[in-house]
Amino acid sequence: MTSATERSRPARPARPATGAGAPRGVAGHGAWFLVLPALVPILVLSVGPLLYGILLAFTDAQSGRTAPTRWTGVLNFSDLLRDTLFWESFRIGLLWAVTVTALQFLLALGLALLLDQDLRLRRTARALAIVPWAMPEVVVGVMWRLVYNPDAGILNETLHDLGLGDGRDWLSGLATALPAVIVVGVWAGMPQTTVTLLAGLQNTPPELHEAAAVDGAGAWRRFRAVTWPALRPIALAITALDFIWNFNSFALVYVLTNGGPGGRTRLPMLFTYEEAFRYGQFGYAAAMGCVMVAVVSVFLALFLVGRIRGGDGG
Repeated sequence: MTSATERSRPARPARPATGAGAPRGVAGHGAWFLVLPALVPILVLSVGPLLYGILLAFTDAQSGRTAPTRWTGVLNFSDLLRDTLFWESFRIGLLWAVTVTALQFLLALGLALLLDQDLRLRRTARALAIVPWAMPEVVVGVMWRLVYNPDAGILNETLHDLGLGDGRDWLSGLATALPAVIVVGVWAGMPQTTVTLLAGLQNTPPELHEAAAVDGAGAWRRFRAVTWPALRPIALAITALDFIWNFNSFALVYVLTNGGPGGRTRLPMLFTYEEAFRYGQFGYAAAMGCVMVAVVSVFLALFLVGRIRGGDGG
C-alpha cells in the first residue's frame, strides 16, 4: 500500500530533451559563442592573410616602391606560365615531396611494426624514435651540414675509414645535393609518421592476429589480412598530411643548401621567398603562392573524394 505522503506528492514533469527547452536561435547563438575563441585566431591568422595574398596576386605590389600599387588582373599569372625557373622549381618540389613522403612512410611503417613487438628496451627505443621530431628544423639543418661537411664531416670520415673514397662535397655537387637533402627530410619527418602508425597498430585488436595465427596464416598474410585493413585509413591520412608538409618545406632546405647548387634544390616555397624578399616582387610572389595553394587544394580534394568513395564502398 502507498502512504498518504506518496499519494499527495505531485508528479514530476518529464525532463525535456537536450536543447528542446530553449529556442533554436538561442541554442545556435550559444554554440557560436563557444566556438568563437577558436574561430577568431583562425580567421585573423589564417583566412585573413590567405585572402590578402590572393588579392595581392592581382596587383603589381613591390617593395620600396613610391608609386601606388595598381590592379593588373591576371598579368602575374600569365607571366608565371612562361616562367621556366618557377616550373623547374615546381618539378623539383614535386619530386622532393613524393620521394620524401614515400620513403618516410615505408621506413616509418617498418619501424612502427618493430616498436609494436614485445622487445627489450621498447620504451627507450620509442623515446629515441621521436627525437628528430622534437628538434627545430633549423637545428636539424645545421647538424646535417656538419655531417655532410666535405673536410671534417662524419660521413666523409666514415667513408675514408672504410676505404670507400676520400669523400665529396655532398651539398654542393649537382648530382648529390638533392639526394642528400632528401635523406635529411626523411630523417626529420619520419617520427610523426612512425608515432601515428604505431598508434594505429596498438588499436588493432590482438584477437584478430591470434585467430589468424591459429588458422595457419604467416606474418605476411596476417599483415595483409589483419594489420593493413585496420591501418589503411590512418596511413592514407598521414600520407596526405606528409605530402602537404613536404611540398611546403622551407626552413630545412634553406639552411642546408639555400636552393643551390644551380637551383637543384630550389623548392617552390624557397623560390617564392626569394622572389618576395630578395627581389621585392610581392605581387608576383603572391601569384606563385596562389598556384601552390591550388595544387595542395586539388590534392586534398582528390584525397577526400577517395576517402568518401572508399567509405561508401566499405
